[in-house]
Amino acid sequence: MINVYDTAHLLASQLKESEEYKEYKRLKDIAFEDGTNRTLLEELKRLQFRMQAKAAGGEKPDEEEMQKLMRISSLLQLNSDASAYIMAEFRFQKLIADIYKIIGDAAGIDIDALTQA
Repeated sequence: MINVYDTAHLLASQLKESEEYKEYKRLKDIAFEDGTNRTLLEELKRLQFRMQAKAAGGEKPDEEEMQKLMRISSLLQLNSDASAYIMAEFRFQKLIADIYKIIGDAAGIDIDALTQA
């Protein structure tokens, strides 16, 4: 009998060995070496999380937070280390989303319907 938890742990270890994860981790380490990058990237994550939580709760995004998010994003795009890290994170998150969709499909859960407001 297959233990799904063992399979999940195996998947997690395989994800850590994937090129997407290795590149994400490498670029994150480089981007976070710079204190300004670290501060801006951490604030970007906080803002993104707050906005996603509000959207999930049916709230409209705060205009001031949106503007701050846009300013921070613009600053980070000018920095090659931060920009490369953000793109690598996006690629790794896409891999995770694809896996989640495969699992959702197997369980009969329409993942796309869950993400639409």
